[in-house]
Amino acid sequence: MKKISLIGSTGSIGTQALEVIENSDNLKVVALTANSNVELLAQQIRKFSPEFACIADESKFAELKSLVCDLPVKISCGYDGLIEASTLESCDTVLTAIVGNAGLKLTVEAIKAKKDIALANKETLVTAGEIIIPLCKEYGVNLLPVDSEHSAIFQCLNGEDRGEISKIILTASGGPFYGKTKNELKDVTVSDALNHPNWSMGSKITIDSATLMNKGLEMIEAKWLFGVDIDDVVPVIHRQSIIHSAVEFVDGSVIAQMGMPDMRLPISYALNFPKRVKSVSKPMDIFSVGSLTFDRPDTETFKCLDLAIRSVKVGKTMPAVMNGANEAAVDLFLKGKIGFLQIGEAVCEAMNNHNPKDVTLDNILLADSMAREFVYSMKF
Repeated sequence: MKKISLIGSTGSIGTQALEVIENSDNLKVVALTANSNVELLAQQIRKFSPEFACIADESKFAELKSLVCDLPVKISCGYDGLIEASTLESCDTVLTAIVGNAGLKLTVEAIKAKKDIALANKETLVTAGEIIIPLCKEYGVNLLPVDSEHSAIFQCLNGEDRGEISKIILTASGGPFYGKTKNELKDVTVSDALNHPNWSMGSKITIDSATLMNKGLEMIEAKWLFGVDIDDVVPVIHRQSIIHSAVEFVDGSVIAQMGMPDMRLPISYALNFPKRVKSVSKPMDIFSVGSLTFDRPDTETFKCLDLAIRSVKVGKTMPAVMNGANEAAVDLFLKGKIGFLQIGEAVCEAMNNHNPKDVTLDNILLADSMAREFVYSMKF
C-alpha cells in the first residue's frame, strides 16, 4: 500500500487525485492540506480518513477542528502544518498540487525527508530546478511529473537512453485564443480566457494556457526533468490534445504518448509508478479521434512563451522573476484590473528591471517577492 500526502487537496489537481485514490486498491491518503476551503477539506477528511490534515489559512483552524472533532485526525494550520504534512513519517509519496512558489520549500523539505515527489507544482522546477534536481539525486528520491506533457515524455523515455534524445516535442492545445490577433485580444474578458477548449484546470493555469506562458513554464520544467537544452524543447500547437508530447531520438524515430485529455491519467501514472493500474478515465476511441494537426506557436501575438525561454537563457534568478511577475499579473487580470495583453507587458517590464542573482533558496524567494511587488505597483 502506497501512502500519499496530498498538498492542495481541494484544488483541481487535488480533487482529481482523490478520485484516482478512491478507485485504487494500492493507494491510501495519510495527509490532506488545503489553503482556505475548510468545508471541502472537512468533507475529504470524513471520506478518506487521513491521520493528519492542515488548513493553511490559520483563521480557519478553529472551524476545521470543530467540523471534524469527532474524528481521530490530527489537525494543524499554517506553513508549519504544511511542512509536517510534507514530511509525515508514514508517507511514501508527496503530491504537490498547490500553485505558486509556496510549493518550493515544501518540496525541498519533503525531498530531505526522503519522500518521492509527484510534482504538479510548476514553479518548483521553473524557479529552482538547479537546486531540486541535484537534491533528488542526493537523497535518492523519485521526481514523478504530474503534468500531462511531462508525464508523456517520462513514459516515452521508459527504457530509453536519455543521451540519445534529439529533441523533446512539447504539445500545447493553444488555449481559447488560438488564431486570434493582438487586436482581437485587446478586449477579451476573464470569462473568455477561462473557457479552455479541452482541459478542466484551475483558473491560474487556465489563464497561463491562454497566454501560452504555461507552455513556456513547461519548457523550463522539461529542461530540468530530462536534462536537455532549452533549444531542444520544441513547442507545438496540437489542438486536439490527444498526443500529450513526444520524443525524437538521434536515429530520427519519434515516440509519442496518446490519450484522452484527462488529468487523472498522468496523476494515476505518477502515484502508481512503476505500475499501471486500471484507470477511472474514459478510454480513447481511436476511430473517433479524427485528424491530428500540428502548428507552430504564434510568439508575436503570445509573447509570454518567448519571455519564459528568455528567462531560462539568462538564468540565475531571472526565471523566478518571470514566474513571480506572471503570477501577480494573472492575479490582476483575474480581478479585472488589467487587460489580457498587459499580462505579458507586466512580465517583460519586471524582467527588464531585474538584476539576476545566483540561485539560492533565499535569492529565489526574494526575487519572486520583488517581482510581485513591482507588478502590483505598476501604473497600467
